Amino acid sequence: MGRRKLIQYLLLNVFVSASVTGGILFWYDRNYRAVTQPVALQVQATSTGGGDSAPAANAELQADIPVKISSVVGAGAASSEIAIIKFEGEGQLDLTAWQLKDEDGNTFAFPGGVILYPNGAVQVHTIAGSDTVIDLYWGIGEAVWDSGEEARLFDSQGNLRAVYRVP
Repeated sequence: MGRRKLIQYLLLNVFVSASVTGGILFWYDRNYRAVTQPVALQVQATSTGGGDSAPAANAELQADIPVKISSVVGAGAASSEIAIIKFEGEGQLDLTAWQLKDEDGNTFAFPGGVILYPNGAVQVHTIAGSDTVIDLYWGIGEAVWDSGEEARLFDSQGNLRAVYRVP
C-alpha cells in the first residue's frame, strides 16, 4: 500500500469515527434527557427555614407550562454551580416570584422582571454577583447542589413546574 493511500485511509477512518461518535452522543443526549424528565412526580416539599409556608406537602408536577431545569452544572463547587432554567413555549414567561429549591430547604426566589422568551434560558449562579438579563445570583457562600439531589422549580402560586435530578 502506498503512502498516499495509507494517508487517505487514515483520514477516512478519522472522519467516520468522529461522525459515528458524534451521532451516538447526539442520540444519547436527546433520548437520555427525554427519558429522565418525568411527566408526573410526587415530591415531598420542605420548609424554606425562613418561616415561609412551603407548597403543599405532596406537590404534583404541572406540565401545562413548557419550562424545565435543563441542567445543573458544577454541583458541589459553589464558585462554578449554575442551574439553567429554559422556557420552550410560545410567547413569554414571567418568572417573578417563582422559586428554585433543593432538597435541603435552600430556596432561590426569582426577582421581579425576569422574563423568558421562546427557547430562552436564565442561569442561576450559587455565588454572589450582579444580576443581568441571563445571569442571576443566589448569593450563597457554599455549594447548594449535590449529586443525586433533586432541583425543583415552583411557580408563584407554589405549583411544581419542573424537577431535575442532579447528575
